[in-house]
Amino acid sequence: MNVLLIGSGGREHALAWKLAQSPMLDRLFAAPGNPGIAEQAEIVALDPSSHEAIIDFCRAEAVELVVIGPEAPLVEGLGDALRAAGVKVFGPNRIPAQLEGSKGFTKDLCARHNIPTARYVRATSLETAREALADFDLPVVVKADGLAAGKGVIIAETAAAAQAALATMFEGGFGGAGTAVVIEEFLHGEEVSLFALTDGTKVVPFGSAQDHKRVGDGDTGPNTGGMGAYSPAPILTPELEARALREIVEPTVRAMAEAGTPYSGVLYAGLMLTSAGPSLIEYNARFGDPECQVLMSRFEGDLLALMLATADGTLGDAAAPRFSAEVALTVVMAARGYPGTPEKGGRIAGIEAAEALGAKVFHAGTALEGETLVASGGRVLAVTATGRGIAEARDKAYAAVDAIDFPSGFCRRDIGWREVARAG
Repeated sequence: MNVLLIGSGGREHALAWKLAQSPMLDRLFAAPGNPGIAEQAEIVALDPSSHEAIIDFCRAEAVELVVIGPEAPLVEGLGDALRAAGVKVFGPNRIPAQLEGSKGFTKDLCARHNIPTARYVRATSLETAREALADFDLPVVVKADGLAAGKGVIIAETAAAAQAALATMFEGGFGGAGTAVVIEEFLHGEEVSLFALTDGTKVVPFGSAQDHKRVGDGDTGPNTGGMGAYSPAPILTPELEARALREIVEPTVRAMAEAGTPYSGVLYAGLMLTSAGPSLIEYNARFGDPECQVLMSRFEGDLLALMLATADGTLGDAAAPRFSAEVALTVVMAARGYPGTPEKGGRIAGIEAAEALGAKVFHAGTALEGETLVASGGRVLAVTATGRGIAEARDKAYAAVDAIDFPSGFCRRDIGWREVARAG
């Protein structure tokens, strides 16, 4: 069958790489893609926001399934438009995608259905937000309600920092994402990511990971879209995973179905493992980036078959996902200046040398200038390796990082540090 993949980042490169391995695949198209994705897919010049153009392309090229990688097209309703045109989609429609598109939407759903999450207040003006702060202890979490590319969350250690965060959001520091905010209590514990596939009824777990949001070593500096990740996350024991599915993910899927807006696709639950059990921090309506890179490195099944079952509503009949027992770890190489204004145009070389060491280098923010590969975004490469344990995967990934010549790039040097310490 013919498949169209929407997106241009490291997540989409990992999906293209795995989809290309399916015996069911005839042709794989990607829009807008990147130089790495071009190794597995035919790149097409389509704007993901132009729903009509995408539908026309699917009809012209007999595309049977569209895989929507990033969150923005999902929140903008691309899934609805494609389904209305008779094209199968992996990814939720606009309303269920509000689980990511609006933090307040998700918090209100949790409150209605007794899903464990932090105490919160929604505010739509700076004045009411400032008044609400008085009801929270420090530190306090301030979140832009809408999509902010993973950067719209500020953990304020002082009242002054919280007030400044609110001012930044309501003054447009995160664009339209900050026209409303969520203020919530700070949860103590360790964060972990749980992934599940659902066709609106059946829920199937699809692995765990831990990512590293802060830009600097030791989890210092501002939040980013993610500087690295590893999978699996042993801290999410089978017992805790089962509890999170039972108390958080499955009730959410039921609630969306009961509301007449069933959720179909991958549901990514960001969890805090508190002393009282798993608590929901946030949902993403798509695979994480860079978590997708480590999940795909461990997944041993046919991704296309599983996505098609999800789109067709037959996930309950599909074989359970199979994952390698090995650990996968990815290190993000970012452009100098990220997560602020990244330095674009930096030359990149040495990817073949890195992959000769046993790693897989997924392209995120890259472009070609003639035959020269250059940085075109903030997060540029996701250097990914597997090993029999976390230390081996880490060592292989960093050996590959060191083989890459990217003078204007940088990375964290401590990805996986918590699990490395636990593993001894």
